[in-house]
Amino acid sequence: MSTRTLITTVVVALLLAAVFGLADEQKVGRIEGQLFDRKTQAPIIGASVRIEGTRFGAVTERDGRFVIPNVKVGEYTLVVTHPAYQTLKIEHVVVKEDETTTVVDSLVPKTTELTKKITVTAKQDIIEKFEPSSQTSPPADATRHRPVQTVDNLLEEAAGVQTRPSRKLYIRGGRADEAEYILTGKRGGKPVVPVPLAHGGTTTVNGAAYSGMFFKHYGVNPFVDTEDDHLSTFAVDVDDASYVMTRSYLQDGNLPPEEAVRTEEFINHFTYRYAAPVEKPFNVFLEGAPAPFGGKHVWMLRVGIKGREIPRDHRKPANLVFCIDVSGSMSYGDRLELVKKALRLLLDELTPADRVGIVVYGSEARVVLRPTSIAERQTIQSAIDQLCTDGATNAEEGIRLAYDMADRMFDPRKINRIILCSDGVANVGTTGPDDILKQIKYYADKGITLSTVGFGMGNYNDELMEKLGDKGNGHYAYVDDLDEARRIFVDNLTGTLEVIARDVKIQVDFDPEVVRSYRLIGYENRDVPDKKFRDDNEDGGEIGSGHMVTALYELKLHERAFGRRLGTIFIRYKHPQTGAVAEIDEPIRPEVFRDSYGRASNDFRLAATAAEFAEILRGSYWAKGSSLSAVMSEANTLWQETRNPEVVELVDLILRAQRLRQERAEK
Repeated sequence: MSTRTLITTVVVALLLAAVFGLADEQKVGRIEGQLFDRKTQAPIIGASVRIEGTRFGAVTERDGRFVIPNVKVGEYTLVVTHPAYQTLKIEHVVVKEDETTTVVDSLVPKTTELTKKITVTAKQDIIEKFEPSSQTSPPADATRHRPVQTVDNLLEEAAGVQTRPSRKLYIRGGRADEAEYILTGKRGGKPVVPVPLAHGGTTTVNGAAYSGMFFKHYGVNPFVDTEDDHLSTFAVDVDDASYVMTRSYLQDGNLPPEEAVRTEEFINHFTYRYAAPVEKPFNVFLEGAPAPFGGKHVWMLRVGIKGREIPRDHRKPANLVFCIDVSGSMSYGDRLELVKKALRLLLDELTPADRVGIVVYGSEARVVLRPTSIAERQTIQSAIDQLCTDGATNAEEGIRLAYDMADRMFDPRKINRIILCSDGVANVGTTGPDDILKQIKYYADKGITLSTVGFGMGNYNDELMEKLGDKGNGHYAYVDDLDEARRIFVDNLTGTLEVIARDVKIQVDFDPEVVRSYRLIGYENRDVPDKKFRDDNEDGGEIGSGHMVTALYELKLHERAFGRRLGTIFIRYKHPQTGAVAEIDEPIRPEVFRDSYGRASNDFRLAATAAEFAEILRGSYWAKGSSLSAVMSEANTLWQETRNPEVVELVDLILRAQRLRQERAEK
């Protein structure tokens, strides 16, 4: 080997080592979390969170949160210190590439006794931490009189502001995640476009957080004496839009209106460890224990259903029609841009056997893309990218045109689904939900299903979106950010698209000699008359591949009734293709009940905690004796025992609700 060849080989080897070494260094994730006082459950400010053996760490903010970015992939121990609390070590914190590891924990206060009183007095000028060294204030009407479509575009007009190819906003002197701006008094790190008030004027009605939010209150189920009615009948519901919307309210610093909270959708948001059946369509799971929040001598029964799972590569081909609202209201808060991003995620999950068509509607409806194979993905992507907002909202014409396209491409061997992306506002043509629903039944019976996906806060019609999804034999989801879109269109795509059972209804027949009274928690708008349980023309709910349904009952039993069978659960459903009707039953045996709440499964306790949180938020009569602090305590205990990431979010939302209710009480 010549000297030159040797040198070249060594240089190439060094370059390759450097490249691969750099690649290894770039394999990073991030750690974030929140710390609470174990006694008061209040967030802890000023705690030091350090990765043991390194100089990396963070300090908790006013809400107890901390973030440690750019942490190399691996397993770590966090050391938490604070002058007023005992030192805490959190072990086995695993960081994965490009993922966020969430840690929620509590600190034990130190006990200190002073032998004498100490008074410290000091004076210091107040530092305005949010006062900038320089600022630019575009006029309030700039977005209406300048050729811009987003807040980012408007900010780019200021010196030192630019948008990089990654579409992240950079303000000179800081990285993208350090940029912060205020628009009409709201501070944030993401664009916020003010939503015009639905009724005109300058303030919302009755101090509501948002203008033009349409919900319907269905009441709260009472306790029913079994001697009057021993049958409880309802249609299943797998939606969780109410939970996601409540999350948006709370994260924006507002309590949700009571009518926006549907308890069953809080319960069904969470993932429970139900085993999927192999051959039959459902597995049924029963568990009972003393009710944690229902008072003395009240028991709780959990009824869980798990649908058969269809592997992703076994999913049937799909004929999809995207029916997209491009009316003027979809420009607020970048709703249409979020729709585009969500649909891009969905496109990435589809196969060449799938076809997509696109219909849009504003003042009038039109076809943007005729049915096109996913093999021509770029054509579909281009059609989505070119969408822009304009005009009023003729939802009726848009839905009619979408069904017309779906009907022409209908194939009984495939999934035939319309996906409606909208804020639910209809102000041109047929605008009431009942009128629009009349047009859906024929197509639903034929096998063309409708899923509704809601976007936006302010000028939003929850009632219409929920009814369309229910009556269209699909489901209703609400998207508040890209992570939620990913959960619907990526993580749960097969369940979103492929139905394994239609018109699913549940009837529980309680034995009046054992059960004195019962209360179904939630499902008020899914009530089915008892005599129509076996009426196969009566509408039920749909269950997709791998979907879970959970219902909770509070029970009051007769004295000396323990050890006896409580009743029977019946589930009636239709085959998704043939329409053949089947019915299964499951006895409620005493063996499914635990003698104490503490011995119940973590899944049972999570469902009970989520339900009570919802019952308090919606002002349920049966939650008057309960408190968010008690719910918070149970949620925090669940987190300590399970380290379930879903519980982290629940803890955060309960804490936010506590503060907001306290602030409201102090006004």
